[in-house]
Amino acid sequence: MKYPQLKLDNQLCHRLYMASNSVVRAYRDALNALELTYPQYVVMMALWEEDKVTIAQLLKKTAIDGGAMTQILKKMTDKQLLEVIQDDDDKRKKLVKLLPYGVKMQQQAAAIPQQIRCQFSSINEQEAIQLMTLLDKLNTDLA
Repeated sequence: MKYPQLKLDNQLCHRLYMASNSVVRAYRDALNALELTYPQYVVMMALWEEDKVTIAQLLKKTAIDGGAMTQILKKMTDKQLLEVIQDDDDKRKKLVKLLPYGVKMQQQAAAIPQQIRCQFSSINEQEAIQLMTLLDKLNTDLA
């Protein structure tokens, strides 16, 4: 090969791409039972952590693109998981608030993280924490 730096096996970015796709696939069955996509699940986790937040806060917390978030919130509103309402204090702000079905879904989703974690059988707990730390560093550098 004329340019070994272009060899696919030498690329961190390709490994991240493959890992990202593999993780989303791993979630597919569990999330299908809830009728959620992975991005919708991320939004739900953020709202279970803190409900009735501004769209701006939700964008920051989830790191989902604004255009994609609009579509996600519309679909989740149609599923009656949440609603987007005006802030009483500032009419320019929109708040995202879980509806009863969205709140109830948290109980159904509670086992998912452990189900997925069990699929990472070759990574121990310490390595998982180290991996999250490294990914946080990477995301901070690329932000």
